[in-house]
Amino acid sequence: MNQRVWQFWQAVRAQMHPGDHALVHKYLNEREQALFYAMHRVDQVHAVRVARTAAELAAQAEEQGRTVKLDFLQRCALLHDVGRVKGDLDLMGKVWAVLARHYLPHWSRRMADGQRVHMLYVYYHHAAIGAAKLRQIGDNAEAELIARHHDAADVHDSIELILLRTADDAN
Repeated sequence: MNQRVWQFWQAVRAQMHPGDHALVHKYLNEREQALFYAMHRVDQVHAVRVARTAAELAAQAEEQGRTVKLDFLQRCALLHDVGRVKGDLDLMGKVWAVLARHYLPHWSRRMADGQRVHMLYVYYHHAAIGAAKLRQIGDNAEAELIARHHDAADVHDSIELILLRTADDAN
């Protein structure tokens, strides 16, 4: 829970800076940027942090002899939460969803799966929602990876998926 408190504090103070926008413009095309900038500012800043952490992890993996598709990893990191659009799950909604998941896991899952509480539905299913949006613009490889970024680890996971999960968990 301490990490969640830190994440909340970071979210309250979140701001996109010129270097962050430059990173987005470097790796994302116009259609991808439209999806990125449709997210809440907090999610944009989170995605940029994930991308920067993923780049550091990729450099470490390459030092160990692993081959990483860095451009692909950066696109996936920047786009991994595009299923959460501004207005669907903003900061306080996410806080509420995290608390509901922690203290009322069965109830929150039931409410999400029946789409009775929209923000819980988005909280639990944002990876699939984002993957569908990416498929609509032809980003099939990115969609495949992003759809799985909250799934349990598997021995067949690509290095990019492993690094994305690690970077996301760290941020």
